[in-house]
Amino acid sequence: MCQLLGMNCNTPTDVTFSFSGFAQRGGITDHHSDGWGIAFFEGQGVRHFVDHQSASTSPIADLIRRYPIKSQNVIAHIRKATQGEVSLENCHPFVRELWGRYWVFAHNGNLVDYAPRLHGSFKPVGQTDSERAFCWLMQELAKSHASVPSVAELSCTLRELVPQIAQHGTFNFLLSNGQALWSHASTHLHYVLRRHPFNRATLSDEDLSVNFADHTRESDRVAVVVTQPLTTDENWVAFEPGRLYAFEDGNLNA
Repeated sequence: MCQLLGMNCNTPTDVTFSFSGFAQRGGITDHHSDGWGIAFFEGQGVRHFVDHQSASTSPIADLIRRYPIKSQNVIAHIRKATQGEVSLENCHPFVRELWGRYWVFAHNGNLVDYAPRLHGSFKPVGQTDSERAFCWLMQELAKSHASVPSVAELSCTLRELVPQIAQHGTFNFLLSNGQALWSHASTHLHYVLRRHPFNRATLSDEDLSVNFADHTRESDRVAVVVTQPLTTDENWVAFEPGRLYAFEDGNLNA
């Protein structure tokens, strides 16, 4: 299946260190070579890059590894195709607009016989179960709220909607509207909270380490979510299956 990477911070932060290790799983240290993508929120805008080439060989992925784009919310995905051909329109993350805000979504898993009724503005472009699930979530959120609700209200609504999708199979996902990062695991997701005092971290997929203390301030807070831990010397916490997690300003909301 695919793999996910998300970052949520209280100040714009670059994801180059984590993405460097993550991209190796797109064909070098793992077999997820059917495309990749990444999206960065910057204010009300989103920088969105996708490629049907593997993350380990894509020139665009190489650019991301070298160009320190800073963002408070980032979602990345490397694909191992289960539904839909290997093509650009089937690469995650997917982007939609709702309530005058961009929403970004990426999914790892396989939803069996999942064909929700979709109408209005939210229709899939590609053939994946993932994009269908995203469109349905956006459709149902639009029905539930007239305008952008609080993060807590969105979390409550998502906790009602997500089980209706998860009953069809494996539904590990990341979702953000630039305010927060919502995450759900049917099987595997892990998170780490980086904060003062910051320490050195070493990637598990590449011979690279960084001392975060050299690049951060005492007030910085960073939450990183990934399918499998990216580093060998940090305290990664496994998600409780079936629970929705919301990360805001680098903190985990209860």
